[in-house]
Amino acid sequence: MPILPATPEAIRQAAQALARGDIVAFPTETVYGLGANALDARAVAKVFAAKERPRFNPLIVHVPDLAAAELYAVITDTARLLAEAFWPGPLSLVLQKRPACGIADLVSAGLDTIALRAPAHPVAQALLAEVKLPIAAPSANRSGRVSPTTAAHVQAELGELPAMILDGGPCPLGIESTVVSVIGLEPGLLRPGALPREAIELVLGRPLARAKANHRGASPGQLAIHYAPATPLRLNVTRPEAGDALLAFGPDTPDFDGPTRNLSRQGDLNEAAAKLFATLRELDQMGATAIAVMPIPAHGLGEAINDRLQRAANRG
Repeated sequence: MPILPATPEAIRQAAQALARGDIVAFPTETVYGLGANALDARAVAKVFAAKERPRFNPLIVHVPDLAAAELYAVITDTARLLAEAFWPGPLSLVLQKRPACGIADLVSAGLDTIALRAPAHPVAQALLAEVKLPIAAPSANRSGRVSPTTAAHVQAELGELPAMILDGGPCPLGIESTVVSVIGLEPGLLRPGALPREAIELVLGRPLARAKANHRGASPGQLAIHYAPATPLRLNVTRPEAGDALLAFGPDTPDFDGPTRNLSRQGDLNEAAAKLFATLRELDQMGATAIAVMPIPAHGLGEAINDRLQRAANRG
């Protein structure tokens, strides 16, 4: 399975692979996705098999823009407001699926809803323009594991399973899209992500409701155990122990002789989000008995960072 720089020729080859039913990894501004033609049930099944993903866990479908989204879902006034404000970008909207829209039932886990997003990454947009198909694409990693933010992460996770990996460099945001349900009267936050809650609420002019994690969620990213390295995590640690690796945040770190990586010495949550998954992968390789995680503020992108850390720490 080749890693190819995302040149126009490589993007053309990736589009051909998707059109014939293969699966392809590609960068988005959030994390790398493992894509399949969303209209082809057999291709979508390859994504679930490669990730070892439960089939009750639906996928996000990537489209180029709002006009394309209207082919597959009912766009409410609220959905249009949010899409016009934040697409292309790291926002996924859960919408009512149009009858006979052609999207494979497996994509939505048999539900009558669908999660759609228009990615902002130029490689993802170029791939969508070339293939002219909706692309179902969860993160390009084994189910429950740490999401990939580089092409090398994808290769380490999935080996020869994708037909190819388009290398567009490190993902600039480094954490998955925010997922919002716009079905019903009140929009609800299903998954915190790279678009902060506060930005969405500012556009809406009202608070988002918050859905609870569930083993059979109405959207991707709702499994209670997710994003987990092999090494156990301990959260909100102020005094790491012997044998730990320390995941630090901010300028004030405890005295500690063990392996230490700081998500942002300046306390910048944008930097911390971009580095989170790559840093977890690095600390996971250091042979520590646990990864001790310093407290992360819960505002802005901190909500999404803490959501991922909590799911990574949840061992059931």
